[in-house]
Amino acid sequence: MRQFSILRLTLKLVLVVLILLLVVGPFVGIVLWSFARIWYWPSPIPQEFTLRYWSEVFRQGRVLNSLTLSLRIALITVVFSISIAIPAAYAFARYKLPVERILLFLFLMPQAFPQLPVFINLARVFGRIGLRGNMWGIILAHTMASLVFSLWIITATFKSIPLDLEQAAQNLGASRFRVFWTITFPLGIPGIIAGAIHVFLWSMGEFNAAFFIGAPFIQTAPVLMYTASAGYNMQIASVIAIILMVPSLLFMLIIEKFLKAEYIAGIGG
Repeated sequence: MRQFSILRLTLKLVLVVLILLLVVGPFVGIVLWSFARIWYWPSPIPQEFTLRYWSEVFRQGRVLNSLTLSLRIALITVVFSISIAIPAAYAFARYKLPVERILLFLFLMPQAFPQLPVFINLARVFGRIGLRGNMWGIILAHTMASLVFSLWIITATFKSIPLDLEQAAQNLGASRFRVFWTITFPLGIPGIIAGAIHVFLWSMGEFNAAFFIGAPFIQTAPVLMYTASAGYNMQIASVIAIILMVPSLLFMLIIEKFLKAEYIAGIGG
């Protein structure tokens, strides 16, 4: 019995170590690279550390400009995507649409194919209508590609809200818009926020659309990181990767606090 307990404990420890290596390992490697001056294989840590690459990134200002641009694109994409997804999701959740499955499948189509050829063809189309090489072309591409995340999440949220609540309010004389605004929308806010988080995180890290549609005039943070990596400048690429994580983490922390407040308010009411 004791041998069996020791074996179970050993297996748990091994599993925890493996999970830590898979989850934390890549991030630790990025942090080490950002401070590495000399790092030769097979040493597990750099032979020499430096702050040179961090100061270089902030001194140039190019990274901060790219990060600000990525943040602006992601926030506008969230607004566009959620604004389209909310009425569409409500229609899918509350009405019997004759081609509902086909429409949902069409929204899923951009994700069903490899992203690279999709954005290459989109760049050709955008080039003909003047949307290539500017921020709005990237925002439109991001909105089209990320709409599936917000639409499916918000549709599932609206479907989970009891229909009886809306019917009771309508029986008391409330209009359909008032029912949506005072009952369905507030109850659906956690799902809407979850959709917004997915869209924001996806847009912040998206590379293909930013590269093929924005080049050569627009350079987002992922494109700048790719350029540094392609030039084997791992230190600069690692610094950009760490800076790129900051707004995403802040956004998630703020949203998490907001979600908790909503749940607490709902319980109290």
